Amino acid sequence: MTWENPSKEALKEILESSKTIAVVGLSDNPERTSYQISKKMQENGYRIIPVNPTVEEVLGEKAYPSLTDIPEEFDIINVFRRPEHLPEIAKDATMTNAKVFWAQQGIVNEEAYHYLKEHDFTVVMDLCIKVVHSVLVK
Repeated sequence: MTWENPSKEALKEILESSKTIAVVGLSDNPERTSYQISKKMQENGYRIIPVNPTVEEVLGEKAYPSLTDIPEEFDIINVFRRPEHLPEIAKDATMTNAKVFWAQQGIVNEEAYHYLKEHDFTVVMDLCIKVVHSVLVK
């Protein structure tokens, strides 16, 4: 079986009911896509938690080395890492309270998808969270 994204209605519900996004691979470089998209989501009212072992802070928020190091709850895990890193990130994801795993546009890993589905995650792949938000959330 191949991977499949949730319906537009489900995506809208996720974005409307979520408040905090842990962003794996968030760069502190304003030229990077991860920074630009996270900044836009922050401007749209979401709390951003950077997950990157090489930075201390991004967008005014303390950064954490991994998902399992974050001491508070979050709703969505948004991933800006290459596809081959997704299985490892998926394993960390299952050790958190989050239930939505969102891989950015261009990022797909079927092994991670199936693993997360087995752990009752809603999985989104190959979609930009900012674009989906701008289209579905008014």
